[in-house]
Amino acid sequence: MLKIGTRGSKLATTQAGHIRDALIAAGYDAELTIITTPGDINMSPVERIGVGVFTQALREAMERGECDIAVHSFKDLPTAADPRFHLVVPERAHPMDVLIARDGLTLAELPEGARVGTSAPRRVSQLRAKRPDLDIQPLRGNIDTRMGKVTTGELDAVILAAAGLARIDQLGRATDIFDPAEFLPAPAQGALAVECRAGDSAVVEAIDTLADQDATAAAQAERMVLSTLEAGCTAPVAAYASVADGHIHLLAGVFALDGSEVLREEITGPVGEAASLGAELARVLLSRGAGDLVARA
Repeated sequence: MLKIGTRGSKLATTQAGHIRDALIAAGYDAELTIITTPGDINMSPVERIGVGVFTQALREAMERGECDIAVHSFKDLPTAADPRFHLVVPERAHPMDVLIARDGLTLAELPEGARVGTSAPRRVSQLRAKRPDLDIQPLRGNIDTRMGKVTTGELDAVILAAAGLARIDQLGRATDIFDPAEFLPAPAQGALAVECRAGDSAVVEAIDTLADQDATAAAQAERMVLSTLEAGCTAPVAAYASVADGHIHLLAGVFALDGSEVLREEITGPVGEAASLGAELARVLLSRGAGDLVARA
């Protein structure tokens, strides 16, 4: 029986459950094992405690043998590969950000001074660039808690990842789905990273059945932007890659936290060169001053 380590939140267990079901469909017995992480107990903003508290706890549990497989949101993992583990990327879910607002409002329709909840620097910076009049409020908690702040009237709107909503069948709550040409998501948003211990050949064989080539290439390109910029996963850096007809098209942006500067670039090339294209695009951004924006953030 393969034990799949996951956090206990509704979203985490749902996405890990999809991995369990896929492994079972491929002929492997699998079950979920709940791993409690410090981040599940500490309710400080994620940007203060760091998303690494979630991923590190799962990796440590896997290394101790408490589980055979760990399921992460790929955007939360450090950009440097960890040789202790073998990693695959399954088919990617909806990668964009969405708005959930009162009265069905879109971002453009929100009134001046509307209270919008988000703590991610990438989202804050893009919001301030597009709508400097908005009152941006910090946001923490699970998806239901965040959406509830709109329902109760505490906030006029919140920004969430479409993938999380889709995985719990709540994407219909979105009142605005952002176009990446206007509002870029986090690198590898919507992609899962499924890991096992590198030396467990039987488990490696099992999770390899989940790998999706297009999702892997897109995530490589986007995360290489982050890595080349030497930026953390909570930096105001965004990227989105799409794959079609053997080519990959990559958009990336770096932003000042106050919205005063926006650097965006794009590149297209063979899908087999995904990582090098991400590095090349990052170097273009660096030549335009992206390093200073990252350092200031």
